[in-house]
Amino acid sequence: MEEGGGEGIRDRASSRGEGALGELAQFLVDNPWMNQALQLAFGARERASQASASAMRNLNLPTGNDVDRLARRLRAVSERLEAVEDTLDRLTSELAELRRELAGSRPRASSQS
Repeated sequence: MEEGGGEGIRDRASSRGEGALGELAQFLVDNPWMNQALQLAFGARERASQASASAMRNLNLPTGNDVDRLARRLRAVSERLEAVEDTLDRLTSELAELRRELAGSRPRASSQS
């Protein structure tokens, strides 16, 4: 019987905690000072990111975006190269088959002499 009561208390405490957390979140969302602080923080983060990228470019070093763009291009080239390799393998197999067929259909000149 205590186990059932313990779960009831736990559920009520959990429910109250969720309610309090919801109220706190709503208060923070509705608070104009909090909104202003978040806007300032995100603005500062963006300015810092731009300054960092500018400094990297001035040092002739790639930025994170440059590295990401290069990685995407390398993946695209790799996929295209793989397709070319597959085509080359297929053509090599077909050429070998044609050579075998041609060799099998020719009469041998040395055996007739």
